[in-house]
Amino acid sequence: MALWNNQSEIQFFKEALKSFATPEQLFYHLKSGYFAYVPKEIDTEGQTLQSRNSLIGQFTEKWCKDLFQPIAQQLKLHAVNGVVCEELGLTRQSSADLAFCTTNQINQSAENIKLLFEIKMSIVSNYKYINQNNIQLIGDYTQHKGNPSLLRSDSMLKAIGKSINIRVSGRASTKIPIIILGNTPITYNYVKKVDFLKQSGVIQGLWSLNPQPTDIEFFKESPNLGFCTVLNENQLFDNCKKLLDNDFNYFSAMMPKSKLGKLIKISAQEPNDIQRAEKFLTLILN
Repeated sequence: MALWNNQSEIQFFKEALKSFATPEQLFYHLKSGYFAYVPKEIDTEGQTLQSRNSLIGQFTEKWCKDLFQPIAQQLKLHAVNGVVCEELGLTRQSSADLAFCTTNQINQSAENIKLLFEIKMSIVSNYKYINQNNIQLIGDYTQHKGNPSLLRSDSMLKAIGKSINIRVSGRASTKIPIIILGNTPITYNYVKKVDFLKQSGVIQGLWSLNPQPTDIEFFKESPNLGFCTVLNENQLFDNCKKLLDNDFNYFSAMMPKSKLGKLIKISAQEPNDIQRAEKFLTLILN
């Protein structure tokens, strides 16, 4: 299973057309033909094609499951779409797009969920529809008016908001890593934000699964790796394994320095680093 590329996008269009989606649901109908996005040189508005959103959402969630399933199996876990867990605020209306779990079920307890993924992927490049079997690549994301995937502020905000909602759901969420998956770079105004979100523990990373979204230079990673571009399957496996090998603990608090100092002083009396950490987490979460 290759990482995301132009062939993945052409596959989406062909599968959607075979499943009775119409060209009008998938492409902008312009005077010069059907296009995935409005080309920059055409003088018309590049509005979001709402009818495509649910179709590409379903496709990318399944695509990610197929990509991650062999990794999950190597780690003795299951890759599951649409995970529901009331303890984490994951309902049927707002389920986890993808998760690594100890059992292959949609309804999960928090202790069975080992890694959570929020997926924000879309069509990246531009294509012209000729017929059901002929979808032509005509340019990358720099050559059309759309803002795909992680280049959209609303996609970023929704993914971050959902991650925060999981984190504040209670203690059950404190040990589960959260990753946001996309297939584009991010804009520069989100660089400091995603690094801070990683450093503060809200998310453990934001990964683009598209190693070559354009042939020209593009933003590949942030200074503290809050965002990174995954270049190959081996890197993807290593990233997942590191997350699962580490014993993460999320904590967040706002308190006077005097109280914080007392907690540190009490924790420091424990005999080793692990016990000092456990004591501090117990005190700060109570």
